[in-house]
Amino acid sequence: MKGTLYIVSTPIGNLEDVTLRALRVLKEVDLIAAEDTRHSLKFLNHFSIKKPLISYWGEKEKVKSDETLQRLQDGQSVALISDAGTPGISDPGTLLIRKAIEKGISVVPVPGPSAVITALSLSGFSTDEFAFIGFLPVKHMQRRKMLERLSLEQRTLVFYEAPHRILDTIADFAEIMGDRNSVVIKELTKFYEEVLRGTVSDVLGRLEQSTIAGEYVIVLEGRPETETLNMDDALAEVRELMRKGLGRKDSVKRIASAYGLSKKELYDQSLDSN
Repeated sequence: MKGTLYIVSTPIGNLEDVTLRALRVLKEVDLIAAEDTRHSLKFLNHFSIKKPLISYWGEKEKVKSDETLQRLQDGQSVALISDAGTPGISDPGTLLIRKAIEKGISVVPVPGPSAVITALSLSGFSTDEFAFIGFLPVKHMQRRKMLERLSLEQRTLVFYEAPHRILDTIADFAEIMGDRNSVVIKELTKFYEEVLRGTVSDVLGRLEQSTIAGEYVIVLEGRPETETLNMDDALAEVRELMRKGLGRKDSVKRIASAYGLSKKELYDQSLDSN
């Protein structure tokens, strides 16, 4: 009989956020697959959990996933954890989960802390619809191109960012996304948690005067709804997106969707205006 793979969420900072179910599962499984065993040992020792550990971090993920998968096929139960939060959400773990599903192994979620949901809940922005982007590309130009694609998005946007890139990323927001409302949370749920609210330019100014350290979550308000553009304005926006490197079809699709225009009519007009 095959074992069970448990996807166990662990605290993103404050250890009191762990669930009773997560602790029970971690104490009952045969093996714990951890992103970084050195980090996870601190958490496990705090709750007096003594179980065999296997690391699947970085280059080890493929090899260790196969080893863990064999344990599961031999009937052992495995708890998959990341350094913080939910495995597979901007963290390793997806490879093992996918392989377990392909092999017909039972995969059971043990939900708990998640930085994206925690940040959304305190943002005060609309949560009816939102888009989780996670970490933006490291390279400057790739990051800017992605932000240009997201600039018309009316849903609330959630990003993760590293301390050494936070200032550059917020500066790109100000230039590309406009000076919309934002919330930047530093060290979420931890002792030095800090929440900065305001327009993008305001938050950037405060960050430039503060100590940059720890992990950041950014929640950006979606592009405000505007009145329907006339065709000349819409065509100007299409041309601007194309100038930035987006294809005609995608540019038309984004502008038409954002402002309630006919995609066909806008596309035909864009051809005639060249």
